[in-house]
Amino acid sequence: MKIAELKPGMRRVDVAGKIVDMETPRDVQTKFGPGQVASATLQDESGTVKVTLWNENITKVAVNDTVQIENGYVDSFRGELQLNVGRYGKLAKVESA
Repeated sequence: MKIAELKPGMRRVDVAGKIVDMETPRDVQTKFGPGQVASATLQDESGTVKVTLWNENITKVAVNDTVQIENGYVDSFRGELQLNVGRYGKLAKVESA
């Protein structure tokens, strides 16, 4: 699926792209206890989308990495489209050939 096709409320989204920007992780308190969250920008040939990364997923990727997100979901935060890996999703770095 292409980033331009993403719409709020979509579930089971598989998308690949390149991390072009990443914020510094910040500490947050969740209902599951303390954690870290960071926002990254994912880009493919159709556009860009913000990706919310939690805890161990933050350290898995860096700017200029190509990644594959499987079983993610899309919502809208402050009027901006956001892609989430979520509890059941998977984030993997794609080795470039």
